Amino acid sequence: MSQELSKVTKAKSQSEPGRYGLGGGLYLQVSPTGTKSYIFRYKLHGRSRHMGLGSANTLDLKEARKRATKARLLILDGIDPLAEKDAQADAERQKRARTKSFADCAAVVIANKTKNAKNPKHIAQWTSTLETYVYPTLGKRPVGEVTKHDVEAVLRPIWDTKHETASRVRGRMEAVFDYAKAMGYREGDNPAAWKGNLQPLLGDGSRAKRHQPSLPYTRIFEFMADLRKREGTSARALEFAILTAARSSEVLGATWAEIDFDAKVWTIPAARMKANREHDVPLSDAAIALLKALPRIKDVPYLFAATRGGKLSDMALSMTVRRMNGETPKFVDRVSGDPVVPHGFRSTFREFAGNMTTHPREVIEHALAHRLPDAVERAYQRSTLLPKRALLMADWAAYCERPNTVGNNVVPMAQARA
Repeated sequence: MSQELSKVTKAKSQSEPGRYGLGGGLYLQVSPTGTKSYIFRYKLHGRSRHMGLGSANTLDLKEARKRATKARLLILDGIDPLAEKDAQADAERQKRARTKSFADCAAVVIANKTKNAKNPKHIAQWTSTLETYVYPTLGKRPVGEVTKHDVEAVLRPIWDTKHETASRVRGRMEAVFDYAKAMGYREGDNPAAWKGNLQPLLGDGSRAKRHQPSLPYTRIFEFMADLRKREGTSARALEFAILTAARSSEVLGATWAEIDFDAKVWTIPAARMKANREHDVPLSDAAIALLKALPRIKDVPYLFAATRGGKLSDMALSMTVRRMNGETPKFVDRVSGDPVVPHGFRSTFREFAGNMTTHPREVIEHALAHRLPDAVERAYQRSTLLPKRALLMADWAAYCERPNTVGNNVVPMAQARA
């Protein structure tokens, strides 16, 4: 053994590049850069091959010989040591891949979507819905171990009560599992797939549409009077949303550059519209007055800016309504009894326009930026009807100011029936 150690010591002292034999197919290899490692040379099926065993700085002679002996035993069994080494490395990679959690994969999917996202709010919804409904039970689970019954267990509690949200969560989970399969983190069918998978378990998902809680239009003056007593940007943003019958996201993203004070028009870019089409909103005198009273912050483009200069949060309008309602809600939906929400004021406006005015239906639908349901009607009605919508919004603003205000196009129902 002392002679063998002497061999190794002598070989390790070499600085010239080359291979220095240590017996039994074991060599010490010196690279052109001076690094030294053990290799094992062998022949199998008439081919000469060599396999790296490890660095001489970390591997001693005893361990190097043990590895060389193990390789020779494999050769005796007709197994290529290199192929075996690759197979073990691949198995180890697969083992590590199997430990990838659902949340790990979801983070990559969300990051990929963020790169090309046109709507940051949509990406934020991905994160919030997964954090709320999926991560508590499946977030840390290895993505390769999740079954369709696990997915069903996540969706079942909200399938009937929050069906639209549940459907979106299912689709987002399906995308995460697709990514996991592509990366080799799981095998087999996608557990969140719909047809032939979750559909038999959850049903076809046809549910009665649940409307957002809305305030009866007969109480809008009461609400607006209370709202106008409140200070703060959020209160003004909610007031503007009601006067324009716009969606919260459209109002929160509104910029000064979108307002034409001379024409009394707010032009919302297609990118912020649900229908992905530019939309002109006629502004009533009340809406114009509200905007002119707003403070302008230097270098901040938004009408309703947060304290630090960015946009108000998505919850700003909702929290304003909640504060107005207090612990015992007074502004509630007349059917469900639920506290009203900002989006519900679009329904309030729709009911007012339909019940209290003679404005045509297509004018009202245009005001709400709704797509007309009938294809023939859409083909003939390509105009934005802006002048007629301006009259409608003026009537709405007047009614919000004082319910008994009657404009040229506002006809109380009792009079209309006479």
